[in-house]
Amino acid sequence: MHSAPRTTPQQSLGRFGIFSHELRSEDPALQEQRRRAAVELEELGFGAIWLGGNSSVHHAVAVAASTERVALATGILNIWHEEAATVARQRAELEVAHPGRFLMGLGASHAQLAQNYQRPYSTMVGYLDALDNAATPVPADRRILAALGPKMLRLARDRAAGAHPAMVTPAYIKQAREALGDGPLLAPVVTVALESDPVRARALARDFLGLYLRLPNYTANFERLGFTGDDFTGGGSDRLIDTLVVWGIHDAISDRLTEFHTAGADHLALQLITAEGGETPPLNQWRRLADLTGVTAKSV
Repeated sequence: MHSAPRTTPQQSLGRFGIFSHELRSEDPALQEQRRRAAVELEELGFGAIWLGGNSSVHHAVAVAASTERVALATGILNIWHEEAATVARQRAELEVAHPGRFLMGLGASHAQLAQNYQRPYSTMVGYLDALDNAATPVPADRRILAALGPKMLRLARDRAAGAHPAMVTPAYIKQAREALGDGPLLAPVVTVALESDPVRARALARDFLGLYLRLPNYTANFERLGFTGDDFTGGGSDRLIDTLVVWGIHDAISDRLTEFHTAGADHLALQLITAEGGETPPLNQWRRLADLTGVTAKSV
């Protein structure tokens, strides 16, 4: 039986981080833009930068070199795409250069998105075994699992620092906290649209959620939370949209985020959705998020 240490990275992550696909881009033309964005997120006071979209250790290396203290995490490293021995070695090199700043987020992706997808739970167990047995092992308290279902949550409790679920609700967070217990880290991705108009907010949300509503891992979890097939048609019912995406005026968004913390989340990885053609990365909207979450005030 493997058991993770009871210490977790909650304190180093803080209460809020930014989940960004843009900051893992490998486009050389965007290198300086990514660097400036990462520096500003650190200066704004966010505790972590989550590199979204099948990210890997080498994506964190570039951001680490541009910043001084902000925690960096993969959200997530796809276990079907990366060899455990390789990422363990890369992680060890990053740890030497920037000690204590990297958290390895691991996920099994989805059958519709990953080649050779089969037995995701057993494969994740084997991957964790390989990380434990690598020449440069990855400590259990420096990795976190993109867990949704009960079995993967238990694995996150026993073999990692905790869980990093996406497309979840405060009701789910309460259940996940009960499954994990008090010690492990619970750091969900929370999707936010800084839009107060219901029509525009829901249109943004439906554009964003289209992929997720085609992935059975997510819809099965929605059904466990009381949603039905009717909620998945037409781009998602208003009830589903309004539960999965935080939107509204300043105070309404702040209150919704508080619900996740109250339910048991330690840290929220905030993922902004914006209108097509908007600023990329969305620095002005990240500044607004810093204001409404209070991270800037806390960093001064």
